[in-house]
Amino acid sequence: MNIQQQQGAVQEMRRARFGVSALFFVNGFTYTNAVPWLPVVKESLGLSNTALGLAIAAMPTGAILTGMLAGPLIHRFGSGPTAVGTSMVSLVALPFIALAQNWWMLAGALFVLGSADAWTDSAQNAHGLRVQRRYGRTIINTFHAVWSLAAVAGGLLGAVMAGSGTPILWHLGGVSAVLLAVNLLVSRLLLPGPEHSERSDGAESSGRGGRTRMPGRGVALLVMLGVLLMTAGGIEDAAASWGAVYMTSELGAPLFLAAMPFVACQAMMTLGRLVGDRFTDRFGAAAVGRTCGLLAAAGISLAVLVPHPAAAIAGFGVMGLGVSTLFPLTLAAAGNVPGVRTGDGVTIVGWLGRAGFLAFPPAVGLVADSSSLGTALWLVAAAGAGAFLLASALRPRG
Repeated sequence: MNIQQQQGAVQEMRRARFGVSALFFVNGFTYTNAVPWLPVVKESLGLSNTALGLAIAAMPTGAILTGMLAGPLIHRFGSGPTAVGTSMVSLVALPFIALAQNWWMLAGALFVLGSADAWTDSAQNAHGLRVQRRYGRTIINTFHAVWSLAAVAGGLLGAVMAGSGTPILWHLGGVSAVLLAVNLLVSRLLLPGPEHSERSDGAESSGRGGRTRMPGRGVALLVMLGVLLMTAGGIEDAAASWGAVYMTSELGAPLFLAAMPFVACQAMMTLGRLVGDRFTDRFGAAAVGRTCGLLAAAGISLAVLVPHPAAAIAGFGVMGLGVSTLFPLTLAAAGNVPGVRTGDGVTIVGWLGRAGFLAFPPAVGLVADSSSLGTALWLVAAAGAGAFLLASALRPRG
């Protein structure tokens, strides 16, 4: 390869990295714009709290019921086109939250959003792994850091628009139109060629008819990674689902401080993802995963053992730092299982991870009702310990 070809390859690689970062930004920015509008939607449709909760539950329901389709889609069309196309499905569905005239329309829009989000998540991670292989070093954590920043930005923009009295359809329709244009530009930046271009183990070309013949060892590794992602999902959800409730009901904190555990968790999780690639390349994915599991367990333990709002905020922050790299590193390991196509590995493990987001909140709530929320949060510490024990599955296998 001459110098001109080398420069062209480097430019293509950098363009693709920017393109994948844009995909993660669009994915994190889309639904979070609608979250601050949910009370307005609830009031305009005359929904009870239960009805709104059931409508929102249509999102993870869609992801669970249809998420496994991502693997065949990636195999058929490629991870880049799949990520762009399914992201557009999400963007088309977004304004229908504003257009909903009844519960069924709202739930239907959220169901489509959940399904498309699951497909986009698998595809963009699979394409991110293609780019990472080109770079020859870890960059997957940075993509997830972009997602975290986008989610915060989307929530803030939604809050400003809702608070300013902007019509909801103008806001969500405008966001959808702008991001659709971004997606069209992104499609020109992603890597060309088949999915197996950067792999040498032949996994991408194995199997026929859209199915992969997985080796037994590969199946066992995928199960381990799936359980690891379930623990990560349970840890990550704890701040959003229980942080404010723990502050007010258990510690008697004022409402001003109630949201601080979630803010601290998100801020530290973003920081951890920004520096996670460097630590992964220096110490290895398994070592970083074990450390993160211990940090997550230690953080939530601090929040429970020291019954003070400041300790709770600090503890949830440490927990956020701990969980920061578990999702990216687990999905990266799933996409590199020998003998398993990247898209299939990421799809299967990602699907199991979403099950963790569904399973942990009811489990914590059940224990909290029978004893106390402080006692129930030890389940999150147990998840951190489980991540420590399962982190060996993150070790690269060739």
